[in-house]
Amino acid sequence: MNTFKPGLYIVSTPIGNLDDITLRSLDVLKNSDIILCEDTRRSLKLLNHFKINKKLISYHKFNEKKELNKIIEHLNKGKILSLISDAGTPAISDPGRMLINECIKNKIKIHPIPGASSITATISVSGFEDKFLFYGFLPKTEKELDKVLKELKNYDFSIIFFLSGVKINFYLKSFKKYFIERKILIAREITKIHETFYRENLKNIELFQSPLKGELTVVISKKKIKKQLVDNFDIRNQAKKYLKKYTLKDVVELISKKEKIAKNKIYSICLDIKNEKNS
Repeated sequence: MNTFKPGLYIVSTPIGNLDDITLRSLDVLKNSDIILCEDTRRSLKLLNHFKINKKLISYHKFNEKKELNKIIEHLNKGKILSLISDAGTPAISDPGRMLINECIKNKIKIHPIPGASSITATISVSGFEDKFLFYGFLPKTEKELDKVLKELKNYDFSIIFFLSGVKINFYLKSFKKYFIERKILIAREITKIHETFYRENLKNIELFQSPLKGELTVVISKKKIKKQLVDNFDIRNQAKKYLKKYTLKDVVELISKKEKIAKNKIYSICLDIKNEKNS
């Protein structure tokens, strides 16, 4: 007996390795009346692998507006519909947002079925700051790209992009222009046999001799904050001045807090000053 409630199910599918599909995702797909697919040919490979035979409707960015009313009719009749993309979670840099908003408008239940994600998979192995901004696909023209990166360069987070492997060098040139002091991780074929990660400082990375295949997930590390360097001469002058008024302990505390310098370094300088006076 089908125990699933009517409504729209946003079902995550594997991003490469079919074994990454969740048991819940399989259960939902097996109990769906209709499965909406970004590309029925690609979805059939997944569905046939798990012996799921359901009615499929092609639903992609070129026909989503046209198919919208028909889909809402099915949902209003109490049907169970699942939305899947070619890989990962629908409606995130993929079709689905228009349908979701229409469901909200019509008070139709929407159920998220989470699963594999190239976003979290890549940031998890980056070694970068875990506070991140996901941007998605970048503009394709240099003018629009410059406009976006000029704004993003001021964000103090790791930033995640989806890029076409064919245009990797085009984007790298702009990354070097705006993020020169940051690190980069380029991930391709995530979870697949030829999974590859390219890690480098942007100022050192070289352009690829030939385009990379497929879509890439790219992470730029957070903004590197340059610390103002204070030389020993300046610290000595401050220490000499403060030692005339305060105790050694207070001077160490004061300069350490002010200049963000280790206390043991300041303590050593203060001792040298005191020894000079006593000699």
